[in-house]
Amino acid sequence: MHHYMERIGLIGAGRAGTALGAALAAAGHPLVGVTARSDASLDRAARLLPAVPVLPADEVTRSADVVLVAVPDDLIHEVAQTLPLTGAQYVVHLSGAHGLAPLSGLDATPVALHPSMTFPGGPVSLDGVMFTATAPDAARSVVERLVKALGAQVQWVADEERARYHAGLVHGANHLTTLVSQAVAVLREAGVADPVATLRPLLVATLDNTLRSGHHALTGPIARGDVDTVAAHLAALRGSTRRTYAELARATVELATDGRLDAETVRRLTEVLDGHRADPAGEAPR
Repeated sequence: MHHYMERIGLIGAGRAGTALGAALAAAGHPLVGVTARSDASLDRAARLLPAVPVLPADEVTRSADVVLVAVPDDLIHEVAQTLPLTGAQYVVHLSGAHGLAPLSGLDATPVALHPSMTFPGGPVSLDGVMFTATAPDAARSVVERLVKALGAQVQWVADEERARYHAGLVHGANHLTTLVSQAVAVLREAGVADPVATLRPLLVATLDNTLRSGHHALTGPIARGDVDTVAAHLAALRGSTRRTYAELARATVELATDGRLDAETVRRLTEVLDGHRADPAGEAPR
């Protein structure tokens, strides 16, 4: 059975929008046009969407069934308001942080559709990528069809939960970079010549185990109740790394109170960690 292939109009030629546009075109959805102003956008459109005409926003909008507003988060509302949308159209943004609010008051059916991946700026495979959608019921079948055409998966999150959804992604992905960067710096200060080679096998195995087993993957001094080691670490660390270590250690103690640590060990660990808060010495630069 052949489904109608929605005509896609692309507003903005950033990395995410062009990658998705190219993937939709490859899946058989006609791309009626793309808007591109900066040299970088024009270059990206020429490279990834060579067969797609670069047109003014109103022309792209008028010939599309689905209008993809692929602009920076803080411009979505402003840009969407200027488009000549009609009730028969779907208007879609790709922001993880926003739900339907930036598309409020428009004549079209609003859709927030966020792929949880990073876009390096070239062609991408969306195979198995999870898209998180927020939309009225009327848009569900269209969204499911578009995502399926990309070989990706879709899940639904309530509009009022978008901020919490995005916080989960940011806490996991962005703060992982902060954490690993801090760890690399500490090893370098300890005189380790190649901190990355030292951490890589440990980090890769831990990430894999944690995604598979959750907090049961926890190893190390807190899981073992080794209070003296934690105290020695706090004494060796300084500045924001010391504060981050202490806060994460506190959260790790909470994770490990699933029967692994007895009440006395929890009390001693908490005392050491509270002692860090009372002791400003770790804040002073050398």
